[in-house]
Amino acid sequence: MNDQLKPAAARTESSVVIDAPFNLVWDMTNDVANWPNLFDEYASAEILHRQGATVRFRLALHPEENGKVWSWVSERVMDRENKSVTAHRVETGPFAFMNIRWQYTQTTDGVEMRWVQEFHMKPQAPLDDAGMAERITRNSKIQMALIKERVEAAARSRRGVEAVR
Repeated sequence: MNDQLKPAAARTESSVVIDAPFNLVWDMTNDVANWPNLFDEYASAEILHRQGATVRFRLALHPEENGKVWSWVSERVMDRENKSVTAHRVETGPFAFMNIRWQYTQTTDGVEMRWVQEFHMKPQAPLDDAGMAERITRNSKIQMALIKERVEAAARSRRGVEAVR
């Protein structure tokens, strides 16, 4: 595609520090099949294909008030050695494209998990790039707080079990 015809990408970036060991943070946040128990926005996560560090899956949100269920297929490539994940929507829905990068960094306070999303909305989408960026930023804060709470609870539980041994 000619560079002059490519849509400009919208970009969001959010992060949270999770007070838990890297392996636990990595394992829980990359267990896509369990995402409905980690995120409150997903009603289901169906694994369609796995090959090595790549997983293709279908996510579905909880139904809207009118009964509409949004779902899409994404592909995720996990690189544990470099503490990063790249993903993109295969079924783009209202997006012209959606690319996501998760980066994990060990800090003195725990593991920082950073999400960067670059996307462009289709002209007929219910929101434009700015509206979707605002929605993603707002929702990322909510989901990251839930993930932090749930992973830290698992870490406390594991520490308690280890203390008993």
